[in-house]
Formats: sequence, C-alpha cells, structure tokens
Amino acid sequence: MSRVVTRIADSLVQTDTAPSTQTPAGPDTAQASVLEAARLALARDLRLAFRKRDQLVQPLAFYAMVTMLFPLSISPELSRLREVAPGVLWAGALLASLLALEFLFRDDAYDGTLEQYALSGQSLTWLMFAKTAAHWLLTGLPLALMAPLAGLSLGVPAAALPGIVVSVAVGSIALSLIGSIGAALTLGVKRSSALLALLTLPLSLPVLIFGARATQLAISGGPLLAPIELLAALAVLGLTLAPLAAAAAVRISLE
Repeated sequence: MSRVVTRIADSLVQTDTAPSTQTPAGPDTAQASVLEAARLALARDLRLAFRKRDQLVQPLAFYAMVTMLFPLSISPELSRLREVAPGVLWAGALLASLLALEFLFRDDAYDGTLEQYALSGQSLTWLMFAKTAAHWLLTGLPLALMAPLAGLSLGVPAAALPGIVVSVAVGSIALSLIGSIGAALTLGVKRSSALLALLTLPLSLPVLIFGARATQLAISGGPLLAPIELLAALAVLGLTLAPLAAAAAVRISLE
C-alpha cells in the first residue's frame, strides 16, 4: 500500500483512538473526531489532485473549448450568441463536471483507501462528503470562476457576470453531490464512463434548467433570485441525501 494511504489510515486511526487515553468520549468529542477525519480526507484529496495536474486541468480545458469555440459553429453576431449563451454555459459546465466524476472514487478504490476508510471506525458518510467537497473545490469552483470569461466570449454583458458566477457556483454544488451518487454506484463497474453519464445526466436536468434560467435573467437584467433559491434548495437536498447514498453504495461495492 502506498505511503499516502498509510499516512491517511494512520491519521484516521489516531483520530479515532486519541480520546480513549482520557476520559470516555462524549458527544462533542466524537463529533470533533468525525470532523477531524473529514478534514484529513479533504486535505489528502487536495494534495493528491495537485500532483495529477492533467486530471485537474482537463475539465477546465474542456469547458473553455466548448464555450469559446461554440461561436464558430453558429455566428459571430453578439445578439445570436447572447440568446444561446445560457444553454452553452450550463451544458458545458455539466459535461465538464461529469469528466472529473470518473476519478472521484476510482483511484481510492484501486489503492485500498476506501477500504481503509470503511475500516477506520470513522463515519463513512462524512468521509464521502469530504471527497465530494474536494471535487467541488477542484472542479465546480474553478468552473464558476471561469464562467465570466466564457460568458464574455458569448457576448454576455459585463453587468450579468456576477449573477452568472453565483448561479454556476451554487449549481455546481448540486452537480457534485448528484455526481457523487453516480460515481459510487458505478464504482465496481469496468469502463463505467457511459453508465455514469446515464445515471447522472437525468438527475442533473433540474439543475441545468434552473441554472440556465438564472443565467438568462442575469443577461436580460431581470430578477434572478428565484432560480438561484431553487438551485440552493437542490444543493441543500443534495447535502442531506447524497453523502448517505454514496456511503451506502461504497459499502456495497466493498463487500
């Protein structure tokens, strides 16, 4: 087993066993232990991601190519580009997020890290939440920050850019959480890319619809609070259910 896996396993074991040297752990101590384990898992995923920069850059490069080369296939007229900008921005964000989902659990399943997580005594739900948070920080947040540049290439006015950033940032949280369920369900399947897309895309349609509507209202100058609130509601629903579902699917795949 690699040194990275050994270190994270030792950290989880230390986190789990440290309270036993003192008085019996209470609820606050147990909660702190769970949060510390999730923090260690998040930090580990971030460190490993920056060692594999090709996987980190791939979704961003795909998003840039889709949105910035799209005008060549339609027309350079800004009026026409602004009409299709909401759909292009969100379809590109959805597909770019999907590219990174394949690596969410796969490498950890191959090197035994997921098995160490399951045997560590810590909450697997919180550990899956930490891995999903790492996916959003590495994919969803950069896509939100890149959205203004993509929007400018499609003729979006500068006044609409803050609304686009907020909508993509909130919507990408829901996309990462939905995608984590699909990635966990297809964990034991060889060449799971097609199956992952079939599972994830239908569930992501509400995010795509509300996100495109928020972007359209931002471009036209209308009130975009309602679609952003709907995106936030989807994100909260995902936060409630997705880590639990992902943890259950990972346990099944490890059996």
